[in-house]
Amino acid sequence: MNLASPRLGLLVVVSGPSGTGKTTLCRKVCDGDHAVFSVSCTTRAPRPGEVDGKDYFFLQEEDFLARVDRGEFFEYARVHNRWYGTLKSYVYDYLRRGVDVFMDIDVQGAGQVRGCEDELVGRCLTDIFVMPPSMEELRQRLSGRNTESAEAFELRMRNAEAELQHWRDYRYCLVSDTRESDELRFKALLQGEKMKSSLVI
Repeated sequence: MNLASPRLGLLVVVSGPSGTGKTTLCRKVCDGDHAVFSVSCTTRAPRPGEVDGKDYFFLQEEDFLARVDRGEFFEYARVHNRWYGTLKSYVYDYLRRGVDVFMDIDVQGAGQVRGCEDELVGRCLTDIFVMPPSMEELRQRLSGRNTESAEAFELRMRNAEAELQHWRDYRYCLVSDTRESDELRFKALLQGEKMKSSLVI
């Protein structure tokens, strides 16, 4: 065997309540050459500053559901009354080229990824749950955003409590602390995962 054999990309599924910093962690390690942040499709409206094709692929619900019917999604779920999903073609192409793919998805989507019977996914997958240090800290982080109504905020908090029930479904659990600490531990975890023999082609 060639010790410098090419390898498949790592498929990193990251979940956790909004406000835990999981999206920031993913973006920190995605350089565009060796690792990419998976761009999901969504039916929600763009937030100020968000760019179509960079932050999300913004779709009308009719188009999204048509793609579901055609089997184009790797995973999809309805969250906060909006649809979110990841296209198969997007993820598989990167993995086969040896590029790591980071997916910031909810617990429903993560369950679909784990249940995928594709051999490629089985070889490349690792999953991480990012947990807040406490619900009070999470509430403070989210309230500082000021991006939604009080009703939407409370819905997000209820969904966070429900998501926290699933942390044991993940291989790793990272309890959020400072941004610097979270980044160091996240990168250390990934370094070990990249040595998996299953990634060698």
